Amino acid sequence: MNILLKRRRGCAEDMDGRANRAKETYDKREGMKADRIQYHRQDMPDGQEKLEGRNSVLEALRAGRSINRILVAKGEREGSINQIIALAKQDGVILQEVDRGKLDSLSSTYAHQGVLAFVAAKDYVDVDDILGKAALSGKPPFIVILDEITDAYNLGSILRTADAAGVHGVIIPKRRAIGLTAAVSKASAGAVEYVPVARVTNIVQTIEYFKKNNIWVIGTDSSSEKSYFTSDLTGPIALVIGSEGGGIGRLIRECCDFTVKIPMMGRITSLNAAVAGALVIFEILRQRAYQIKI
Repeated sequence: MNILLKRRRGCAEDMDGRANRAKETYDKREGMKADRIQYHRQDMPDGQEKLEGRNSVLEALRAGRSINRILVAKGEREGSINQIIALAKQDGVILQEVDRGKLDSLSSTYAHQGVLAFVAAKDYVDVDDILGKAALSGKPPFIVILDEITDAYNLGSILRTADAAGVHGVIIPKRRAIGLTAAVSKASAGAVEYVPVARVTNIVQTIEYFKKNNIWVIGTDSSSEKSYFTSDLTGPIALVIGSEGGGIGRLIRECCDFTVKIPMMGRITSLNAAVAGALVIFEILRQRAYQIKI
C-alpha cells in the first residue's frame, strides 16, 4: 500500500512538473510572439497591404498591379527571383535588398520565400489619364502635385480636399513620399476611390510636360512675394504643394512659372501641408467659379 501511495505521489509530482514546464514553454512562445508582433508593427510601413512569396509577387507584377515597393532577401538570385527583379526594374518599381531576418519579422505567413511586396490600396494612373479626365470635363486642367509628402494623414486629407474641389488628379513621386496605403485611404474618407493619382519618377520632368500642354505650374512657397489671394489662379493650373518641413525642393521651385505664399500673422511660420493645400485649392475654385481676374 505504501509503495502504491509513493508511486501516486511520484506520478502527481511528475505531472505537476510537466504542467509547469508546459506553462513555461507556452509563456515563452507567447512572449516571443508578442515581441515579434511588436517588432512587426514598428517596422511595417503604415497601413500597407503586403504580398508574400515568389508566385504571389510575380503574378502581381505580370498583372500590372500597383506596387509601392518590393523587398528581396540579400543573396537571393535563383529561379523566379530573377524574373521578379527584372519585371520590377522594367516597371520602375522600387526594389530594396534586406536581410532575411527583416523579411521574417514582417512576414505573416512565415513562408515569404525571400520576397515581400507592398501594394497600393488603389491602382495608380498615368499622367495622361489625368489630362484626359480634364479634357472630358470640358474645364481647364486642375492638377495638384505633391513634393515629398510622407505623412498618411496629409496625403489622405489632400485627396479629400481635391475631390471636394473638383481637382482632376494628383501627382506624387515614387521616392521619399508615401504612396496609396490603407492609412491614406482611411484619412481620405474614401476620396482615394474618386481622385486619380499618378506616381512618377521625376517631378521636374512631369512639370515640364505640363508646361508643354499649356498648363501653368504654381508653387506654394513661404518666401514668395505674392500672396495666393492676390494672384491670378484662373486658367489651366498645376499646383505644387511641398512638405511641412522643407517645402518644395529647389529644382521644383525653379521650374514653377511663379510661386505664391499664405500670409502668416502669428508666431507660427508654417501650416500643416494639408491645410495649406486646402486654402490654395479652394481659392483656385473660388476664382474659377466667379471668373475672377486679378
